[in-house]
Amino acid sequence: MGRQWLLSALVMLCWACVGAQSSSDAGWPSYGNDAGGTRYSPARQIDRTNVARLQLAWTYRTGALEQKTELIRKATFEATPILVENRLFLSTPYNHVIALDAQDGRKLWEYDPQVNLSVNYSEVSSRGVSAWHDTKAKPGQPCRLRIFEGTLDGRLIALDGDTGKPCLDFGVKGEVNLATDAATATEWTGGYQVTSAPAIAGGLVITGSSIADNWKVETGRGIVRAFDARTGQLRWTWNPTPWSDKTEPRTGAGNAWSTLSVDAKEDLVFIPTGSSAPDYFGGIRKGDDKWANSVVALRASSGKFVWGFQVVHHDLWDYDVASQPTLFTWKDGTPAIVINTKMGHVFVLNRLTGVPLLPVEERPVPQSDIPGEQSWPTQPFPTISLVPEQISASDSWCVEKIKASRWEGVFTPPSLQGTIVFPGNVGGVNWGSAAYDPALHIMVANTNRLVAWVKLIPRDQFAAENKKQQDNRIFGEFGEEKGAPYGLYRTFLFSPDKLPCNPPPWGTTEAVDLFTGKKVWDVPAGTLVAGKQTGSITLGGPMITGGGLVFTSAAMDLNLHAFDIETGRELWKYSLPAGGQATPMTYILHGKQYVVLAAGGHGKLGTKQGDYVLAFALP
Repeated sequence: MGRQWLLSALVMLCWACVGAQSSSDAGWPSYGNDAGGTRYSPARQIDRTNVARLQLAWTYRTGALEQKTELIRKATFEATPILVENRLFLSTPYNHVIALDAQDGRKLWEYDPQVNLSVNYSEVSSRGVSAWHDTKAKPGQPCRLRIFEGTLDGRLIALDGDTGKPCLDFGVKGEVNLATDAATATEWTGGYQVTSAPAIAGGLVITGSSIADNWKVETGRGIVRAFDARTGQLRWTWNPTPWSDKTEPRTGAGNAWSTLSVDAKEDLVFIPTGSSAPDYFGGIRKGDDKWANSVVALRASSGKFVWGFQVVHHDLWDYDVASQPTLFTWKDGTPAIVINTKMGHVFVLNRLTGVPLLPVEERPVPQSDIPGEQSWPTQPFPTISLVPEQISASDSWCVEKIKASRWEGVFTPPSLQGTIVFPGNVGGVNWGSAAYDPALHIMVANTNRLVAWVKLIPRDQFAAENKKQQDNRIFGEFGEEKGAPYGLYRTFLFSPDKLPCNPPPWGTTEAVDLFTGKKVWDVPAGTLVAGKQTGSITLGGPMITGGGLVFTSAAMDLNLHAFDIETGRELWKYSLPAGGQATPMTYILHGKQYVVLAAGGHGKLGTKQGDYVLAFALP
């Protein structure tokens, strides 16, 4: 009797622990879990004491590798699924939207938007989808739950979450053509895509765009637009670079290609913007180029400008704000926002005003020696930096290459002789963004630490130098920058033994206390040399759970890792069937916690490609 009572009590206690987390708390309803992009889940069934027992629960194959297209060389599976009403929703590199049963990975439906795969898109990726509940819809009414996706060919599509069929009352037969359905339609000039999930704010769906880099001056403008989530009607637009209309020739970009964040309570949407075109020569776009390379707060309901913070003035390095802004609460209760950058700089600001909560200093930086260029005299430097500011070389070839190049520290301008850029355009912190633990006030991010090299090429010499076009952002590519007096060549520096020129680690997973600005720990992320902890390039982000764990893959080796949030000690590792260039997510369903990751590799990076969605759970 006593033993039976004890067993019953333990069972009840177990259910109480699970029940303490509501279905919403244990879900993952947006790309970064919450609309503020913390990538944190309170789910704690999997914790430091049992994560070593984690095992594969189910696998789903999207079939993306079966697509017969030359785009496979660029394709990358960067999606993070979302969980809504016990279903997982995700997108493939070719914009197929798939709904899965979250318990067993069984496919419920799939929608193919019929993207033309014969077009040579700049990017071949979709990081995910967004969900919106129509509170005015009656039970059983079509499109009560809407799933939104932006496509490689510049469409915004609304699908019925129950059936996968287009919501015919949205736009034209379920879609809005972003390249033609705006007042500025005649000025969209190609290279225009959407690669990140749109933001949801009230009854609006808000999207930026991905615009091809370095190909010409007169490219598309980076206008952000909000549409009615029911009808697809345009509600507002915001242009980050209105001055670009007056340049000759007219410049473009400044676009928000990464993920937007939303503060519903304050009616704010936070827009991370990239560099203005062309990336490496700014003689046509004179000035500081506001609001490119910034995070800007807009009134979500109207698009009205509230505040802006520029992380790079007059960008000459392709230093986009690639990370989703992270919303959190400061130690005195002030609403706060974190901006992670490709430079590894971390800016902590008041979310309502844009005023720094940790000191920021404007410092003089090296100036350009390129005729026609006028670089900005200062740049902002924050309290926190995730990468070193100095570099050294790993062998004699690298020493000579660096000596022959221009290098005067971060923000050394591009030159005709060749300039060292550290960290390069891959980061620092890229689109994988950061995760934040609200209990420990610890932020975790993956970083890159590679030496890049950029050379400007006078227009009359460009054709001769560009004899062999390479389509690999790591090992060398040309950019025509048509309409500018200079094209460019950029690469990362590798020694003759094919390893990066600077000493390792070449990529890290790092934890920082945001209240103090001090580093808590860092560990090499992956490896480029078997058996050694060198770190590698990371593309993808971390996730933190209430079980005291950090999950991340992202590196060039084929591993998903679990680290202790307080020490950085590795507690579990799983060998993936393909590259894990995505960010994991987690949820609790029917009392069981799952960790899910898209493993499909990265064509341009050269990791093993695949089409796997993997779910892990305790036995």
